[in-house]
Amino acid sequence: MRKIFLALAVMLFATPALADYTLIVPQKPGGGTSVWAQIVATEWEKHLGEKIVIRHIPGARDIPGFNAFHNELQKDPKIIMVSHGGNGVSFLQEKVDYNYAEYDSVGLMNLDIISGIRKDYKAGDKIKFAAGSGMVPEGLAIAQLLCGNLKSIDEYAACFKDKVTWVPGMSGGQRRLAFKRGELNGTRENPAAYKKHVESNPDATLWFTHGILQKDGSHADDPNYPGYQFEILFEKRWGEKPDNVLYPAYKLVKSFRDGLQKALWVSKGNPNRDHLVKTLTAMTRDLDSISAIQKKVGEYDWVIGNAGNAHRDTLMSFVTESALKTLVDFNTQAFGLKSVYKPELIHGK
Repeated sequence: MRKIFLALAVMLFATPALADYTLIVPQKPGGGTSVWAQIVATEWEKHLGEKIVIRHIPGARDIPGFNAFHNELQKDPKIIMVSHGGNGVSFLQEKVDYNYAEYDSVGLMNLDIISGIRKDYKAGDKIKFAAGSGMVPEGLAIAQLLCGNLKSIDEYAACFKDKVTWVPGMSGGQRRLAFKRGELNGTRENPAAYKKHVESNPDATLWFTHGILQKDGSHADDPNYPGYQFEILFEKRWGEKPDNVLYPAYKLVKSFRDGLQKALWVSKGNPNRDHLVKTLTAMTRDLDSISAIQKKVGEYDWVIGNAGNAHRDTLMSFVTESALKTLVDFNTQAFGLKSVYKPELIHGK
C-alpha cells in the first residue's frame, strides 16, 4: 500500500498540470513587452490560480523567441507565447518560422504605439529617430507627415532621407537615453513604456499615434491620446486625407505591429486553452485587476479567445500584393533593411 501511495505521489507531482505556466517573451528583461507581460501576469495569476513564470528568449529583431515557440515550445501545454510588434513587422517582411494562422488566441490587448517628440524641436529641423524593424510604421508615418501625398516610392525615399536621420544599432535602453539627452528628437513606445519613459519626461511632448484597429478594419482615434491619430494630423497639416503610394503599406504594417504587439498564443488544440480564456476573461472583469493594468498601460480593450482569432483574420485581409511590394521597396530604399517579398501571405492564396 505504501508503494502505491508513493507511486501516486510521484505521478501527481510529475504531471504537467501542476507545472507553472510560462510566458515566452521574445526580448530581454526591461523591454516594453517584458514590462507589459509582468503587469498582466501579476493580475492574471490571481484568477488563474497558478504561478506564471516569464521566460525571456531574446535575439535579432526578437525573432528567435517566436521561432523557438513555433518549432518546439508550443508542444508544452503550459507554454504561452507573447507576441509583440516587432514579430508582426518581421512576419510581413522577413523569412521566419512562425505563422499566426497556426495558433489559437488566448487574448490580446488592442493597443496603439505612441510617438513623442522633444519640445525643443522646431518645424523644419531634421528628425532624428532610432531605426529598427519595429519602427517601420513610424518611418512610413513620418515620411507622409513631412512630405505629404507623393506619387512614387522614389520620391518618398528621397524626401525621407532629406528630412530624417534614421539612426541604426540602438537598443531600447540606448534609444531612451539618447532621447532624454536630446541626441534623438523623436521616439516611440508602447503605452506602458510611453507612460514610464516619455510622458514623465519634462522635455518631451506627444507627437502622433496610429489609432486603434476596429472589427471592420478601420482605425479609431486612441481615446487615451485623442486628436493625435496619424490620419487626423496629416489632414490638418496638408488639407487632404492621406492618399498616396505609401498609405496602404503603412496601414498594413502598423496594423500588424499594433494589432499583435501584446497578444497571447497557444498551440491549436491546447487542452488548457479554455481554462486560460475563462480566467483571462475573469481578470478583465475584475475591477481591481483591470484598474491596476490600466493605471500602467492605459484604457485599451481586451480581445479574448475566438475574437482574438477573428482579429488576426482581419489583419490578414490587409495583405495585398501592392501593399507588400511597397513595404519591401520602401524599407530597402529608405531604411536600408533587407526585406523580402512574401507572396505566400497575400490574402486568399
